[in-house]
Amino acid sequence: MTDTVVRVEARTTVRRAACPECGCWSGRIHGSYLRLPRDLPAAGKFVVVSLRVRRFVCTEDSCPRKTFAEQVSGLTRRFGRRTERLRSALVSVGLALAGRARARMADVFGAPVSRNTLLRLVTSLPDPTTAAPRVVGVDEYAQRKGRIYGTVLVDVERRRPIDLLPDREADTLAAWLAERPGIEIVCRDRAPFFAEGATRGAPQALQVADRWHLWHSLGEAAEKCVYLHRNCLRPTPAPPDEPQEETESTAVSPWPTGHRFAERTRAKHATIHALLAAGHSKRSAARQLNMTLNTILRFSRATTAEEMFTGQWQSRATKLDAYKPYLDQRWQEGCTNAWRLWEEIKAQGYPGGYGSVRDYVIRTLRGKPQPVGPRPPSARAVTRWILTHPDALNESDRLQLKAVLTNCPELTVLAQHVRSFGHMLTHLQGSDLPAWIESATATTDLPTVRRFAQHLERDIDAVIAGLTQPWNSGVVEGHVNRIKMLKRQMFGRAGFELLRKRVLLA
Repeated sequence: MTDTVVRVEARTTVRRAACPECGCWSGRIHGSYLRLPRDLPAAGKFVVVSLRVRRFVCTEDSCPRKTFAEQVSGLTRRFGRRTERLRSALVSVGLALAGRARARMADVFGAPVSRNTLLRLVTSLPDPTTAAPRVVGVDEYAQRKGRIYGTVLVDVERRRPIDLLPDREADTLAAWLAERPGIEIVCRDRAPFFAEGATRGAPQALQVADRWHLWHSLGEAAEKCVYLHRNCLRPTPAPPDEPQEETESTAVSPWPTGHRFAERTRAKHATIHALLAAGHSKRSAARQLNMTLNTILRFSRATTAEEMFTGQWQSRATKLDAYKPYLDQRWQEGCTNAWRLWEEIKAQGYPGGYGSVRDYVIRTLRGKPQPVGPRPPSARAVTRWILTHPDALNESDRLQLKAVLTNCPELTVLAQHVRSFGHMLTHLQGSDLPAWIESATATTDLPTVRRFAQHLERDIDAVIAGLTQPWNSGVVEGHVNRIKMLKRQMFGRAGFELLRKRVLLA
């Protein structure tokens, strides 16, 4: 024992050992040698086990191995430089913290190891043994968001991940399910590749569409419907007062008297024409007033100063002119977001860019008064009120929703469809779904809800099962969120094999 290292001397006492190649026992000793595996630190000091092991001669003539070294169960393994106890501790923390963080912590606890060695230890672990699953949840996860996606499979009953697949193709999922004929239920979202893979790989299993995804899709359709009827969210504005007749001065001059640019232009015009009337030439006037000859020529051609304002106030025809009445109407309705206005007229066929709409809003619309009154609720707020159970709304939200529904019969029908679907979802009454689809499809004023109902018909069996069976994909979504956390820990080293080990073993 030194100031920094504790040395523990040991030796084996068994007289026979089994050959790792053929399994035959041998008591014939060939020799011995010293092994120095490192153990867990004690009292802040390194611990090294000085272990004397023997090498035996294999007595089986057909065995290709002539000699072999004995191993101490629970202490050593072939070519191991650490005890099994230290190796298990490093692997456990490596699974929890990944490579770099664990390497820093290892220095603190007196068991220094590089992050690459630690990752090799994690990768070399065998896959866990799991029982044959009966209820399987399937969902996608992003290895590289927007580019590479994989598939995670979870045992819903035991709430543990079973496997990770490197892609989300239907063939890969079908092959995995075909190897496990005991699967009875497959919980999934309504992605077509998962539906096809489950149908081909496990035709005997009942497919259950996740209820959260159904409600989320209905919420998106409802929000689009509310946005299409956004004019109903604001009360009808009062008719504007009669416009006053334009005076001669305002009709002739777009700039009123006292405007600094107008007064400066008028002063220049009067000075230039006074010099020209006194007999000065245009070049002489340019020298005296320190102006260019072209500026003197423009002022000299203008009979009145108001003619100089024409070029600044009379704009040329632009692509936006046909859409300005719509922009003025939306501005009066309370929409002051230039980006949203651009998206709306772009959907109507506007070929221009965002900058023209932004300039028109800044230079023209912001000077126009908006209708006085309380700000109308946003489409998202109204959607939230419709999707919330009436008993869970506070008094203020309930009154505002009542006013909106009174002002718009289409949104009243939307609220009825949403609440009837929510009743089916919470009470697991999937048998009522065909009647709901028929009612929603017949509604012509709610196109997004009608399309949502038509999409449900394409996967009707799984949707009815999702609204009837108690199973759902909630536990799968939790593991997808956990995979995101593991990926952030493994930034730069999040390969598929290493990620799979951590997901299955951590």
